[in-house]
Amino acid sequence: MSIEVVHKPELSRYDLLLDGETVGEAVYREQTDGWHFVHTEVDTSKQNQGLAGELMKQVFEQVRADGKHKVVPVCSYVVMYMKRHPETHDLLARDWDEIWAACEFRPRRG
Repeated sequence: MSIEVVHKPELSRYDLLLDGETVGEAVYREQTDGWHFVHTEVDTSKQNQGLAGELMKQVFEQVRADGKHKVVPVCSYVVMYMKRHPETHDLLARDWDEIWAACEFRPRRG
């Protein structure tokens, strides 16, 4: 099984390829303070195999190697990935506590 993560800057995303087939993506929006990761997805037939984690691991390795951008996790998966992997916190555009506070679940009103 061959896993590859390919950056497609013209589409503002990273594609996850499994044996050459696109099976997932991490989508970002470029903002003034960094790349806001807004969506992460893996095909339902490929879920629960650790592929989303591998996708984000390789995305963050590429972002770090490039050295040009910081990260703002917006997508709930990316937030939880970064929470579980403090070694990624050097990539954050904002303080972790601020990011985590913005993601806290609050009861609905009304």
